[in-house]
Amino acid sequence: MAEVRRERADAARNRQAILRATEELLALHRPEQVSMEQVAAAAGVGKGTVFHRFGSRMGLMRALMTERALALHEAVTTGPPPLGPEAPPGERLLAFLDAVVDVVARNKGLLAALGHAATTAQRSAEDTRDTHPVYDFWHAHITALISRERPDLDAGLLAHILLATLSSDPILRLLEQGDGQHLADSLRALATTLLNTSTSRTGQGTSTSPAPGP
Repeated sequence: MAEVRRERADAARNRQAILRATEELLALHRPEQVSMEQVAAAAGVGKGTVFHRFGSRMGLMRALMTERALALHEAVTTGPPPLGPEAPPGERLLAFLDAVVDVVARNKGLLAALGHAATTAQRSAEDTRDTHPVYDFWHAHITALISRERPDLDAGLLAHILLATLSSDPILRLLEQGDGQHLADSLRALATTLLNTSTSRTGQGTSTSPAPGP
């Protein structure tokens, strides 16, 4: 039994060493320049250990992204306001968007690596979203908050639109320049306008066509 526990402890240490090495390499090199061999060497483990634990480059990147987003997941599900369940949905949405921008800003190299891996694997546009291991949770949470605040809107589509802004090349370049706060402020303004727009402006009650001339 002691031997089994020791093996499990060694495996846990190897996993953390591999994830830490991957993060450090992404901070120094472009995502496409980071190989599984480099990760193994930096972590002090054999290449076979990396493949055994994570299966592939994509599996490694997904595991690291999940690890980095874990704290946000816990804050949303069990934490205090404004991220936690006790806050009003509008406040939670703004706080969550701030937190997501922070995660993206701190892991822009990792997100780029996920995107590069998806392109290399020639995944379809429909499947590319699945390469982001926390996308489904982020999307479901934003959808639920918008639905509670504005049941008249297409919350699921709007959630996709809000999240899509975080993966575009211009936004990633903005984050590379260290201007995450500008992005957070702009996203909050967009969400606030969305939540405060009257129903008649959504096209459900009033036509958006120009009024006829006199």
